[in-house]
Amino acid sequence: MNELTIKYNGLTAEEFILLWETVWGEGPSYEQTELALRHTLFRVSVYDKGKVVAMARMIGDMGLDYYIKDVVVRPEYQKRGIGRLLINELLKFIRENGVSGTDIFVELCAEPDKIPFYEKFGFDANEAQRLKMMCHVD
Repeated sequence: MNELTIKYNGLTAEEFILLWETVWGEGPSYEQTELALRHTLFRVSVYDKGKVVAMARMIGDMGLDYYIKDVVVRPEYQKRGIGRLLINELLKFIRENGVSGTDIFVELCAEPDKIPFYEKFGFDANEAQRLKMMCHVD
């Protein structure tokens, strides 16, 4: 990983969409992405010789709850420790910015095949069910 560069809060909407599409298919609109990134608490991205190869972002209230929203590593860069680096950077941000002496709830949603990865950091499942819907904006 010596050739990789880490950047904080510098990921652009174009880079976000590009990464999204390498893993999840058609990405969100530029306008949605730009707005989301402006309101993200913290984001970290990884570059290989100037090309974005991974990113993670976190939303939340800075006091009681942080939510790891997106963790994306280009398929050809997976299994190299980059995902671990991203999660460690997010947890470092929480530890440096959370209220000293308190416990802070950190949440995420993971596909079943990714759960063992997150369990290595101490995440565990509870009985709550994730509910979702898409709300169309006219």
